[in-house]
Amino acid sequence: MLRHRGYQVHIYDRYDRIGGLLMYGIPGFKLEKSIVERRGQLLIDGGVHFHLGVDIGGETSFADIRAKHDAILLATGVYKARDIAALGSGLDGIVPALEYLTVSNRKSLGDDVAAFDSGALNAEGKDVVVIGGGDTAMDCVRTAIRQKAKSVSCLYRRDRANMPGSQREVQNAEEEGVVFKWLSAPQAFLGDDKVRAVQAQRIHLGQPDATGRQVPEVIDGSAHELPADMVIKALGFDPEDLPAMFGQDGLEVTRWGTLKIDWRTMMTNLDGVFAAGDIVRGASLVVWGVRDGRDAAEAIDQWIMAAADAPRAAGAGR
Repeated sequence: MLRHRGYQVHIYDRYDRIGGLLMYGIPGFKLEKSIVERRGQLLIDGGVHFHLGVDIGGETSFADIRAKHDAILLATGVYKARDIAALGSGLDGIVPALEYLTVSNRKSLGDDVAAFDSGALNAEGKDVVVIGGGDTAMDCVRTAIRQKAKSVSCLYRRDRANMPGSQREVQNAEEEGVVFKWLSAPQAFLGDDKVRAVQAQRIHLGQPDATGRQVPEVIDGSAHELPADMVIKALGFDPEDLPAMFGQDGLEVTRWGTLKIDWRTMMTNLDGVFAAGDIVRGASLVVWGVRDGRDAAEAIDQWIMAAADAPRAAGAGR
């Protein structure tokens, strides 16, 4: 939208390919990478400048980026994986979901990926347990099936009706051979140096909490083991600490760590610095990121035009 209105637009991306989460976080069977690549090329052809492999807050400072441009849009997403506080969670073979999916996508794109080729992040022939109930968990279980895992199980602490992920994806996963362990939660991970099993506990849903959702409660004496050569943690994502990463201690965040903005203007408390997408909303859907991006572009245009009109208005009043 901003490019169509004549602005010079520069995108700074930490990844080495255009597309971010669309390229590396979503499996190819859900989103063909050729579509993302084609969209990226259309943007390049339209005059958008991409700067790939840029570590803002590292070799490139946020202050330098801000000084080069009239307005900044922070649309970093949320990438800090939630962890499991359970005995043995540091064993080899227990991996974050996004790391697993990124390696799989890189391999499908033709990259040399040592973590896949060594077998560390390749599910082939393994008993795989995925922990979580959202769309990312579904991406992981269905990817593991395609990598010819020996077995794929999904642990979720609530029942099917309370699962946050797409019911269609659950059905697809079941049809492909995934076994869902509803009302189950990990208690510990067993193994010496490498994980060999998940010790799980059965759950029942108790009284509703303040949000109205029933609270999962452990059933005493229900501990049991599931064989696991690989465990994938798909528990959701939290925001990274952008003020610390960017060296901008004054950048305000909410109590959840997302960036605080004025929703009327999409601007943070820093003048000319806007924010949109998951870094404002928390982990959400791509379509909301697209909507927020359009709203932010409109807000940036209005802000720049108002700033340009201000000197003319002041001159006319003399």
